[in-house]
Amino acid sequence: MRYMEKIQESVNYIEERCNKEPKIGLILGSGLGDLGEKIDNPTVIHYNEIPNFPVSTVEGHKGQLVIGELGGKVVVAMQGRFHYYEGYPLMDVVFPVRVMIGLGIKNLIVTNAAGGVDENFSPGDLMIIKDHINFAGQNPLIGKNLDDLGPRFVDMTRAYDKELIDLAKKVGDKLNISLQEGVYMWFTGPTYETPAEVKLARILGASAVGMSTVPEVIVASHQSIRVLGISCITNMAAGILDKPLNHEEVIETSMMVKDKFERLVIEILVNM
Repeated sequence: MRYMEKIQESVNYIEERCNKEPKIGLILGSGLGDLGEKIDNPTVIHYNEIPNFPVSTVEGHKGQLVIGELGGKVVVAMQGRFHYYEGYPLMDVVFPVRVMIGLGIKNLIVTNAAGGVDENFSPGDLMIIKDHINFAGQNPLIGKNLDDLGPRFVDMTRAYDKELIDLAKKVGDKLNISLQEGVYMWFTGPTYETPAEVKLARILGASAVGMSTVPEVIVASHQSIRVLGISCITNMAAGILDKPLNHEEVIETSMMVKDKFERLVIEILVNM
Protein backbone atom coordinates (compact mmCIF):
# COMPACT_ATOMS: atom_id res chain seq x y z
CA MET A 1 0.00 0.00 0.00
CA ARG A 2 1.31 3.46 -0.90
CA TYR A 3 2.20 5.86 1.92
CA MET A 4 -0.59 8.30 0.99
CA GLU A 5 -3.11 5.45 1.05
CA LYS A 6 -1.86 4.37 4.47
CA ILE A 7 -2.35 7.90 5.79
CA GLN A 8 -5.89 8.01 4.43
CA GLU A 9 -6.74 4.57 5.81
CA SER A 10 -5.66 5.69 9.30
CA VAL A 11 -7.59 8.97 8.97
CA ASN A 12 -10.72 7.10 7.87
CA TYR A 13 -10.50 4.69 10.81
CA ILE A 14 -10.16 7.52 13.35
CA GLU A 15 -12.99 9.52 11.76
CA GLU A 16 -15.23 6.44 11.99
CA ARG A 17 -14.47 6.23 15.73
CA CYS A 18 -14.86 9.95 16.43
CA ASN A 19 -17.04 12.63 14.84
CA LYS A 20 -15.03 15.59 16.18
CA GLU A 21 -12.72 17.53 13.83
CA PRO A 22 -9.61 18.65 15.73
CA LYS A 23 -7.92 21.91 14.77
CA ILE A 24 -4.95 21.60 17.13
CA GLY A 25 -2.59 18.65 17.59
CA LEU A 26 -0.63 17.93 20.77
CA ILE A 27 2.39 15.66 21.01
CA LEU A 28 3.02 14.90 24.68
CA GLY A 29 6.58 13.86 25.49
CA SER A 30 8.11 11.71 28.24
CA GLY A 31 6.35 12.25 31.56
CA LEU A 32 4.04 14.91 30.10
CA GLY A 33 1.25 12.64 28.88
CA ASP A 34 -1.04 13.26 31.87
CA LEU A 35 -2.32 16.40 30.16
CA GLY A 36 -4.29 14.02 27.97
CA GLU A 37 -6.32 13.04 31.04
CA LYS A 38 -7.65 16.63 31.23
CA ILE A 39 -9.34 16.36 27.83
CA ASP A 40 -13.15 16.54 28.11
CA ASN A 41 -15.52 14.19 26.26
CA PRO A 42 -12.57 12.09 25.11
CA THR A 43 -12.43 9.47 22.43
CA VAL A 44 -9.41 7.28 23.26
CA ILE A 45 -7.88 5.11 20.56
CA HIS A 46 -4.84 2.95 21.28
CA TYR A 47 -2.11 3.08 18.65
CA ASN A 48 -2.27 -0.67 18.09
CA GLU A 49 -5.91 -0.30 17.00
CA ILE A 50 -5.15 2.24 14.27
CA PRO A 51 -4.23 0.77 10.87
CA ASN A 52 -0.58 1.39 9.90
CA PHE A 53 0.36 3.07 13.21
CA PRO A 54 3.62 2.12 14.92
CA VAL A 55 3.50 1.22 18.64
CA SER A 56 5.25 3.30 21.31
CA THR A 57 7.79 1.31 23.34
CA VAL A 58 9.17 3.93 25.74
CA GLU A 59 8.43 4.08 29.47
CA GLY A 60 6.31 7.14 30.26
CA HIS A 61 4.43 6.95 26.95
CA LYS A 62 0.87 5.58 27.11
CA GLY A 63 0.63 4.93 23.39
CA GLN A 64 -2.80 6.30 22.53
CA LEU A 65 -4.62 9.11 20.74
CA VAL A 66 -7.10 11.21 22.70
CA ILE A 67 -9.57 13.41 20.82
CA GLY A 68 -11.82 15.84 22.67
CA GLU A 69 -12.03 19.35 24.13
CA LEU A 70 -9.25 21.12 26.01
CA GLY A 71 -9.09 24.85 26.71
CA GLY A 72 -12.29 25.29 24.72
CA LYS A 73 -10.72 23.82 21.57
CA VAL A 74 -11.13 20.46 19.85
CA VAL A 75 -7.73 18.77 20.03
CA VAL A 76 -6.10 15.48 19.13
CA ALA A 77 -3.36 14.51 21.57
CA MET A 78 -0.68 11.88 21.21
CA GLN A 79 0.04 10.38 24.62
CA GLY A 80 3.44 9.09 23.62
CA ARG A 81 5.38 9.47 20.40
CA PHE A 82 7.71 7.39 18.26
CA HIS A 83 11.47 7.83 18.09
CA TYR A 84 14.10 7.04 15.50
CA TYR A 85 16.12 5.18 18.16
CA GLU A 86 13.29 2.66 18.58
CA GLY A 87 14.26 1.35 15.16
CA TYR A 88 11.43 2.90 13.18
CA PRO A 89 12.14 4.48 9.80
CA LEU A 90 11.62 8.23 10.00
CA MET A 91 8.58 7.97 7.71
CA ASP A 92 6.97 5.87 10.46
CA VAL A 93 8.13 8.23 13.21
CA VAL A 94 6.32 11.14 11.56
CA PHE A 95 3.35 9.13 10.29
CA PRO A 96 1.03 10.23 13.15
CA VAL A 97 1.71 13.89 12.34
CA ARG A 98 0.65 13.26 8.75
CA VAL A 99 -2.50 11.58 10.08
CA MET A 100 -3.30 14.43 12.48
CA ILE A 101 -2.98 16.88 9.60
CA GLY A 102 -5.29 14.62 7.59
CA LEU A 103 -7.80 14.90 10.45
CA GLY A 104 -7.79 18.67 10.02
CA ILE A 105 -5.28 20.23 12.44
CA LYS A 106 -3.84 23.63 11.51
CA ASN A 107 -1.63 24.08 14.59
CA LEU A 108 0.70 21.65 16.37
CA ILE A 109 2.00 21.95 19.94
CA VAL A 110 4.96 19.61 20.29
CA THR A 111 6.52 18.92 23.69
CA ASN A 112 9.50 16.93 24.92
CA ALA A 113 11.79 16.19 27.83
CA ALA A 114 15.24 17.63 27.17
CA GLY A 115 18.66 17.99 28.74
CA GLY A 116 19.71 21.53 29.57
CA VAL A 117 22.84 22.76 27.79
CA ASP A 118 22.52 26.43 28.76
CA GLU A 119 24.13 26.63 32.20
CA ASN A 120 21.59 29.27 33.24
CA PHE A 121 18.86 26.62 33.03
CA SER A 122 17.71 24.44 35.94
CA PRO A 123 15.89 21.09 35.98
CA GLY A 124 12.17 21.82 35.94
CA ASP A 125 12.44 24.84 33.61
CA LEU A 126 10.12 25.08 30.62
CA MET A 127 11.81 26.25 27.41
CA ILE A 128 10.00 27.66 24.41
CA ILE A 129 11.77 26.33 21.31
CA LYS A 130 12.63 29.18 18.96
CA ASP A 131 14.68 27.09 16.52
CA HIS A 132 16.34 23.71 16.21
CA ILE A 133 19.54 22.07 15.02
CA ASN A 134 19.18 18.74 13.22
CA PHE A 135 22.34 16.96 14.37
CA ALA A 136 21.11 13.45 13.59
CA GLY A 137 22.12 13.46 9.94
CA GLN A 138 18.63 12.22 9.07
CA ASN A 139 15.55 13.84 7.55
CA PRO A 140 12.01 12.43 7.19
CA LEU A 141 11.64 14.06 3.76
CA ILE A 142 14.49 12.08 2.18
CA GLY A 143 13.14 10.01 -0.71
CA LYS A 144 10.42 10.68 -3.24
CA ASN A 145 8.54 13.85 -2.35
CA LEU A 146 4.85 13.59 -1.50
CA ASP A 147 3.88 16.33 -3.94
CA ASP A 148 0.24 16.33 -2.83
CA LEU A 149 1.32 17.27 0.71
CA GLY A 150 4.10 19.80 0.25
CA PRO A 151 7.06 21.06 -1.81
CA ARG A 152 10.30 19.18 -2.54
CA PHE A 153 12.39 21.86 -0.79
CA VAL A 154 10.98 23.15 2.49
CA ASP A 155 11.74 26.55 4.02
CA MET A 156 12.60 26.09 7.72
CA THR A 157 13.20 29.79 8.45
CA ARG A 158 10.07 29.98 10.60
CA ALA A 159 9.54 26.36 11.56
CA TYR A 160 8.46 27.57 15.02
CA ASP A 161 5.67 30.11 14.60
CA LYS A 162 6.56 33.56 15.95
CA GLU A 163 2.96 34.45 16.80
CA LEU A 164 2.57 31.26 18.84
CA ILE A 165 5.90 31.92 20.59
CA ASP A 166 4.72 35.43 21.51
CA LEU A 167 1.41 34.01 22.73
CA ALA A 168 3.21 31.47 24.93
CA LYS A 169 5.33 34.24 26.47
CA LYS A 170 2.25 36.37 27.19
CA VAL A 171 0.51 33.39 28.79
CA GLY A 172 3.61 32.68 30.88
CA ASP A 173 3.60 36.27 32.13
CA LYS A 174 -0.13 36.10 32.89
CA LEU A 175 0.23 32.86 34.89
CA ASN A 176 3.50 33.98 36.51
CA ILE A 177 5.26 31.00 34.95
CA SER A 178 8.88 31.77 34.14
CA LEU A 179 9.80 30.54 30.67
CA GLN A 180 13.18 30.03 29.06
CA GLU A 181 13.65 30.33 25.32
CA GLY A 182 16.25 28.60 23.21
CA VAL A 183 17.43 26.26 20.48
CA TYR A 184 16.75 22.51 20.64
CA MET A 185 19.33 20.14 19.18
CA TRP A 186 18.29 16.67 17.98
CA PHE A 187 20.54 13.67 18.59
CA THR A 188 19.38 10.20 17.54
CA GLY A 189 19.78 8.56 20.98
CA PRO A 190 19.21 6.21 22.69
CA THR A 191 22.50 7.05 24.38
CA TYR A 192 22.58 10.31 26.28
CA GLU A 193 25.07 12.80 24.88
CA THR A 194 28.68 12.67 26.05
CA PRO A 195 30.17 15.68 27.88
CA ALA A 196 32.15 16.47 24.70
CA GLU A 197 28.98 16.37 22.59
CA VAL A 198 27.25 18.69 25.05
CA LYS A 199 30.19 21.09 24.84
CA LEU A 200 29.91 20.96 21.05
CA ALA A 201 26.16 21.60 21.25
CA ARG A 202 26.81 24.72 23.34
CA ILE A 203 29.43 25.99 20.89
CA LEU A 204 26.95 25.49 18.02
CA GLY A 205 24.31 27.53 19.85
CA ALA A 206 22.06 24.86 21.37
CA SER A 207 20.25 25.51 24.63
CA ALA A 208 18.90 21.98 25.11
CA VAL A 209 19.41 18.51 23.64
CA GLY A 210 17.02 15.65 23.06
CA MET A 211 16.03 12.63 20.98
CA SER A 212 12.76 13.68 19.32
CA THR A 213 10.65 16.57 17.99
CA VAL A 214 12.74 17.70 15.00
CA PRO A 215 11.38 15.10 12.51
CA GLU A 216 7.81 15.97 13.51
CA VAL A 217 8.45 19.70 13.09
CA ILE A 218 10.03 19.16 9.67
CA VAL A 219 6.95 17.30 8.46
CA ALA A 220 4.62 19.94 9.94
CA SER A 221 6.61 22.59 8.05
CA HIS A 222 6.32 20.49 4.87
CA GLN A 223 2.53 20.81 5.18
CA SER A 224 2.50 24.47 6.33
CA ILE A 225 1.29 23.71 9.85
CA ARG A 226 2.02 26.29 12.56
CA VAL A 227 4.18 24.84 15.35
CA LEU A 228 4.78 25.74 18.98
CA GLY A 229 7.53 23.74 20.72
CA ILE A 230 7.95 23.41 24.49
CA SER A 231 10.80 21.52 26.19
CA CYS A 232 10.71 20.45 29.80
CA ILE A 233 14.31 20.65 31.03
CA THR A 234 14.40 17.46 33.08
CA ASN A 235 18.13 17.38 33.81
CA MET A 236 21.31 19.23 33.01
CA ALA A 237 23.10 17.57 30.13
CA ALA A 238 26.20 15.43 30.60
CA GLY A 239 29.32 17.06 31.99
CA ILE A 240 27.60 20.08 33.56
CA LEU A 241 26.88 18.64 37.03
CA ASP A 242 29.26 15.67 36.79
CA LYS A 243 26.55 13.13 37.63
CA PRO A 244 25.20 10.14 35.70
CA LEU A 245 21.97 10.48 33.69
CA ASN A 246 18.99 8.12 33.71
CA HIS A 247 15.43 7.97 32.33
CA GLU A 248 13.92 7.72 35.82
CA GLU A 249 15.16 11.24 36.57
CA VAL A 250 13.58 12.47 33.34
CA ILE A 251 10.17 11.06 34.32
CA GLU A 252 10.52 12.25 37.93
CA THR A 253 11.28 15.86 36.95
CA SER A 254 8.51 15.86 34.34
CA MET A 255 6.02 14.80 37.00
CA MET A 256 7.23 17.58 39.33
CA VAL A 257 6.49 20.28 36.75
CA LYS A 258 3.37 18.76 35.22
CA ASP A 259 0.98 21.17 36.97
CA LYS A 260 2.90 24.19 35.65
CA PHE A 261 3.16 22.62 32.20
CA GLU A 262 -0.54 21.74 32.05
CA ARG A 263 -1.69 25.20 33.16
CA LEU A 264 0.55 26.80 30.54
CA VAL A 265 -0.63 24.64 27.64
CA ILE A 266 -4.33 24.87 28.54
CA GLU A 267 -4.16 28.68 28.77
CA ILE A 268 -2.31 28.81 25.43
CA LEU A 269 -5.14 26.75 23.91
CA VAL A 270 -7.75 29.09 25.39
CA ASN A 271 -6.05 32.00 23.63
CA MET A 272 -5.32 30.35 20.28
